Parts: sequence; structure tokens; C-alpha cells
Amino acid sequence: MASAMLRRNIITHYCKFASCLARHSSIHNPRSVSVSSFQFHSAALPSYMRGAVYWEPNKPLTIEEFHMPRPKTGEVLIKTKACGVCHSDLHVIKGEIPFSSPCVVGHEITGEVVEHGPLTDNKTIERLPVGSRVVGAFIMPCGNCSYCSKGHDDLCEAFFAYNRAKGTLYDGETRLFFRNSGKPVFMYSMGGLAEYCVVPANGVSVLSDSLPYTESAILGCAVFTAYGAMAHAAQVRPGDSVAVIGTGGVGSSCLQIARAFGASDIIAVDVQDEKLQKAKILGATHTVNSAKEDPIEKIIEITGGKGVDVAVEALGKPQTFAQCTLSVKDGGKAVMIGLAQAGSLGEVDINRLVRRKIQVIGSYGGRARQDLPKLIRLAETGIFNLSHAVSRTYTFEEAGKAFQDLSEGNIIGRAVIEIV
Repeated sequence: MASAMLRRNIITHYCKFASCLARHSSIHNPRSVSVSSFQFHSAALPSYMRGAVYWEPNKPLTIEEFHMPRPKTGEVLIKTKACGVCHSDLHVIKGEIPFSSPCVVGHEITGEVVEHGPLTDNKTIERLPVGSRVVGAFIMPCGNCSYCSKGHDDLCEAFFAYNRAKGTLYDGETRLFFRNSGKPVFMYSMGGLAEYCVVPANGVSVLSDSLPYTESAILGCAVFTAYGAMAHAAQVRPGDSVAVIGTGGVGSSCLQIARAFGASDIIAVDVQDEKLQKAKILGATHTVNSAKEDPIEKIIEITGGKGVDVAVEALGKPQTFAQCTLSVKDGGKAVMIGLAQAGSLGEVDINRLVRRKIQVIGSYGGRARQDLPKLIRLAETGIFNLSHAVSRTYTFEEAGKAFQDLSEGNIIGRAVIEIV
């Protein structure tokens, strides 16, 4: 009797969120499915989907068919609406950062929750009900490791040990399998350049109805990375002077965040005048074309001979690494957020570092559970202008062209691939 009552209660609970499958019970239903296969969702899903696959360095992405990915406990299945075009993916595509292949790239997404994994806790289901409009962060915290337990989601052990090192989620398995062969395919973050993707629920936040799917995709990486740099690494305060070296998608987001935090002088440095003109719209008070003048000398001149309180390097190049460290004032912070080709080294003047108390800080991204809701609110209130940040959109079939344009420097700001 108690067993039957328990079974009815569990089924009743899950039916609130989706169509129901019989719960495992060898006594009352010998044909019932196992707990590990228990899923629930709002409607029948397709049996397969499409995703953009990276095969080997400098080879075109191809769009392939996959079995429908299925979430496990604490994960959500998202019908992807949009995916940002990021240099991190491009580094993988060009072979500059080693990553397991074949893999589905894309890590900056918005979409709709269509399914929860089995035995997902009630709080997660209530926070992210089926049908929710959501944005996903590229750093997907496990929520349980020593760093996550202290609120340092950006250092999540499972994310780096499994996703970045092995191309899987945190049980050591991928959720992606080719439709024809059944062979596994690795995941860069959630493998977001696909019609559906599986994301750990800790890396997902509800997107306001007032915000569009397309432009909001950049909240999960470009804006997320910029916020992590400004809020946690640099700890920008009102009145601080800030220089941003490299004004692509992430660098231009740094300009908007610096303005939101009340920075005074905001200096944008790049080699393209078109990007520098856009930087003025996004918050730059000064611009420097480093192809035409020495950026270090110019930054020091703008700041009355002192240098900036905070300099941000958003390119990942040894030359700009050095420029960043030499542009800050005594006691200033040089924050590095640009990824470089594997094995790249940056030089720093050791004596100046020691004597003048220069701080060199690395920053990979924000903290999903704490920061992503804040970024959504900044966009919702217009403090962060998404429409100014996104300059170009592509269709899903144009994914390869999008990354080619990015590689050739033809994208000003951030581009987004629409997946419908």
C-alpha cells in the first residue's frame, strides 16, 4: 500500500510539468521502464536534430543530423533559438586551442526549455519550468565542487576537468550521437550551434519576455566574460580610468560594462577605425588606433602621465599582453581575458611589477548562478544595450561563413546565428 501511494504521488507531481511515464516498480508494474530512462517533457520531440560539426583544423564546419539529445539529472534540454559567433570557437576551428573532435561548437545561446532530466529536484523545475525562455552561460557550473561551493562558479572543477578537457558533461559522457552511425560527438560547452542542446541547469537563467532571443544570446559569453573581468577581476569602481585593448565582441562589451560601473576615462584601443567609431557609441570617451600611434604613450598622455587604473587585454596576443601591463598606473590592474594560441607566452617587466605593485590578473568569465541574472537585468533596463552590441546576424546554414567572416576581421562587434 505504501509503495503504491509513493508511486502515485511521484507520478502526480511530474505530470504537472509534462506528459507522464510510469515510474519503475517491479511489484506493481513488471513492464515499467527503469529510473535511468525516466524523462518528462511538454510535447513529443523530434527523433533527430541538426548540429554544426567541427572535424579538424581549418576544415569547414558541416551540418549533420543527430539523435535527439536527452538530459540527465540536473540538466535541461533546450530548443536553441540563437547562438553567438565567438573567437573561442574560432580558436578551436583553426586548431589554435586543442579540443576533442568531432565536436559541436557554439557556447553562447538562448532558447526554450523543453525537457528536464529524470529525478531533477523540484527547485530546479520550478525555476526553469518547461516552456521557459532562457539564456545559457558558457561556463556551466556543477554546483558541487570545492570552487562552486564557495561561489566561484568560474573555476568549476568539473567544467574544466570534463567539458574543456574531454568534451563531455560531468558524468564523463556526451549527449550527442550521430543519427546514422550512432557514434558519439564531443561538446564544446553545451554544443550550442545545434537545434537542441543539453545544459546543466546551474548554467541557465530565465530570459525576460521583453528581451529578444537573437541579441540576448551574447549575454552568455561576450557580456558574461566582460562582466567577470570588470566586476570580479578588475573590481572597477566609479571614477576609475579603464583601457580596453581589442574591441571585438568581448572588448566592446567591456566598454559598456565599464560605463555602467561609472568609469571616467574609457579608452578603446584597436587597429580598425570602424571598430573605434562603434566604440564611441558603446561608451568609449577616447579611442586609439594602435596601427597609427603607440597605444601605451597615448594612454599615458590621456591620463595625465599616470596610466589607467584598469587595462583589459581582449585579444590574446603577446604584443597586446605587454601593452596592457605597461598601460596601467602604479598599483593598477592589468586584466587578461583574450585566449591565445596554445603555448603562447606573455612578457612582463619583473622589476616594475614588483616595485610599482602592478597586478596581472587572468579572468575567463563570470559566475553563472550569481551574475547571469544580473546581466539579464542590465539588458532589460537598457543599461547594457544589446542592439548596439550585435551588428550582424546569420542563418544556421551560414554558420561556416559566419566564422570565416570573423576570422577575416569582417565583423564589427558581435554576430549571432539564428536557429529556427
